Amino acid sequence: MAGGSKLSPFGHAIAGTGGAMFALTCTYPLDIIKTRMQVRSRTAANASDPNVYLSTTDAVQKILKTEGLPGLYAGLLSGLLGTASQNFAYFYWYTFIRTGYVNRQPAGVAISTIMELLIGAGAGALAQIFTIPVAVVTTRQQTMPLGERQDLTSTAKEIVDEEGWTGLWKGLKPSLVLVINPAITYGMYSRIQEVVLKAFKRKDMTPGLVFLVGALAKILATVVTYPYIMAKVRLQWKPSKKDAETHKPYTGAIDVLKRVFEKEGLKGWYTGMQAQISKAVISQALLFMVKDQLEKYTIVLFALLAKQKHHKVK
Repeated sequence: MAGGSKLSPFGHAIAGTGGAMFALTCTYPLDIIKTRMQVRSRTAANASDPNVYLSTTDAVQKILKTEGLPGLYAGLLSGLLGTASQNFAYFYWYTFIRTGYVNRQPAGVAISTIMELLIGAGAGALAQIFTIPVAVVTTRQQTMPLGERQDLTSTAKEIVDEEGWTGLWKGLKPSLVLVINPAITYGMYSRIQEVVLKAFKRKDMTPGLVFLVGALAKILATVVTYPYIMAKVRLQWKPSKKDAETHKPYTGAIDVLKRVFEKEGLKGWYTGMQAQISKAVISQALLFMVKDQLEKYTIVLFALLAKQKHHKVK
């Protein structure tokens, strides 16, 4: 922090949201590949289908061939809107819940780690409830064929026309379950950190070790929760006109997991995980890097605004 200045929670939210949006823009092709691989079953019969991807590299080549570079950024606008709204909704509910909890505690009593995780999970759940419609629209835009793809508002209108307003909240239940992901990441990080410090005979972590341990913890948390991530996306997905003739709608996350397992085995639950992990690790690194810089600029901006306001009052 420049000059010892401190940012308000709102300032941190602005910097965090900016960092998250930058990270999403840079890693969006991985996100769209992961999403498409999750909804398209891969079998011996359809291995030659240009819409079925055998790997991340294969997906990039096929998308560039059939849709060009814009195909790797389909739905980016709604994705950025979702990231911004998710960050601000999380910040609002986290501050609201945490402040309420602190005000009810005796003065000087620190919040425990477990309570911080519970507050974070509660804030994440509430943020999901209010922002999941944007995620549903983004999933539709990412997975629809080029000829059937529409813009953000048209996609949202189509969902409401076909499924009613509740269609915009498809996949809410698995989304609420997935708020445990940060708690798993934190728990994994703490245990791995203990092992690393003991192995290297150190008392503290270097920035490099923090990143590596954080990345490993995120990977392990993703492996644990990935089947539900895949199930959520399949619930939000709409089959193309060609696939709709043979596709039976899913009734819930358990139904997704059951049918995918019957058709593809256990590996079907983890289709696209390589792209998901790559995106998660790169996004985390970019987020912290950009957030730190944005915080410095935000401090300067807020200082200038405060100075201008002071002069006006005079």
